[in-house]
Amino acid sequence: MQPREVFVVGVTHRTAPLGVRERLRLSADAEQAFATDLAALHGLVEFAVVNTCNRLEIYGVAESGATIDRVAATFCRRQGLDQGEFAPLRLDLRGKAATEHLLAVSAGLDSQMLGENEIFGQVKKAYAVAQERGSAGAVLNRVFQKTFQAAKHVRTHTAITSGLVSVANVAVDLAAKIFGDPARANILLLGAGDIGRKCGRAFLNRGAVSLTVSNRSPERALEVANELGIRALPFEHSAARLGEFDVVVCSTAAPTTLISPEVVAAAMQGRSSRPIFFIDAAMPRDVEPAVARMENVFLYDLDDLARIAAENRTAREAEIAKCEALLAERASALWAQIERQLAPAAPVADRGARETFGAAVLAG
Repeated sequence: MQPREVFVVGVTHRTAPLGVRERLRLSADAEQAFATDLAALHGLVEFAVVNTCNRLEIYGVAESGATIDRVAATFCRRQGLDQGEFAPLRLDLRGKAATEHLLAVSAGLDSQMLGENEIFGQVKKAYAVAQERGSAGAVLNRVFQKTFQAAKHVRTHTAITSGLVSVANVAVDLAAKIFGDPARANILLLGAGDIGRKCGRAFLNRGAVSLTVSNRSPERALEVANELGIRALPFEHSAARLGEFDVVVCSTAAPTTLISPEVVAAAMQGRSSRPIFFIDAAMPRDVEPAVARMENVFLYDLDDLARIAAENRTAREAEIAKCEALLAERASALWAQIERQLAPAAPVADRGARETFGAAVLAG
C-alpha cells in the first residue's frame, strides 16, 4: 500500500498573468460549489482552497497521483477550461515541496509584493473555512498550524515586512509621485472593503484632505466614512461625478468592470486636460484595460503595482535569505512529522470520516 500524498495544485501570479487569474478566480458561490465537487472525489482525503487575487491553490492529501490529477480536472471542468490550456499554467507540487510552498506563501515570500501582510490572514481564513466544512483532517491541521507558527516566527525575527509591501502603501506612493502632494488631490475610494479602508488610511497619513468613499452597500460606505472621517458618495452617483476626482482607487467585488472608456471620456470633458489616475486593485478588475490608452488617463492594476513593489526587493535580499533559512529549518521538522502521518499504517478513521463528509455533502 502506497503512502498518501500531500499536494498543492492551482495557479498563481508566477504561473499566470492577471487576465488569466481574473478568469480563473472563484466567486464565493463558485468556491462553495467547487468544494462540493471536491468532496465527492474518491481518494481525496483532505483539502483546503486558498482563493485570492494572486492565487487559486488547492492544498490536500490524496491517496494517489491520479487523485491529484482528478482535482485539477475538476477545477478545469468547473471553470470551463481545457486541461491542455491549463497544463502550462498549473502549479503542481507534491510532498515536502508542497509544505515548503505553503510556508513561503504564508510568510509573504511568494507574494507579488514581497513580505505583504494580507496573505497571512487570507491563508488563515482558507484554513478556517476548511475546518468548518470538515475537509481539513489530521494532516492538514498539522501542516497549517505549524505553517502559521513558522510565518509568525519569520515575520517577528526578520525585517521582511519593512518597506512598501501592501497594495495600499504602493498605491499611495505611486499617486504621490504622479500628483505630488496628496493634499492637492481629490480622491475617490470606489469600494469600502479592506483595501479601500487601508488606502484611505494611507492617504490620510500622507496628508490627504479630500477623500470620498463610495460602495454598492451604502451602510458599508457610511461605516468607512465615519471610521476615517471622510465623505460618502451614493454609489449610483459615482460614474456621473467621476470627473470631480484626480485619483480613483477601485477595489469593489463587482463581477464585471464598472468603468468603461465611455464613462471616463464623459468624466474627462469637464477636467480641462487635467489627468485622472486610476488604481485598480479589484479582482476581477473594475476598470476596462482600454482606459489606459486614453489621453491624460493613467491606469495601474495589481500586476503594475507588483512590478513597482519589486523595485524594493534588492534592498531586502539579505532578509529574504534569512527568511528562507528559517523556513527551510521549520519545513524539514514539519515534514518529518507529516511523513509519519502519511505512512500506510496511518489510521483509516481519517479516511472514513472524510468519505462520510463527502456523502453528507452529496446527500444534502
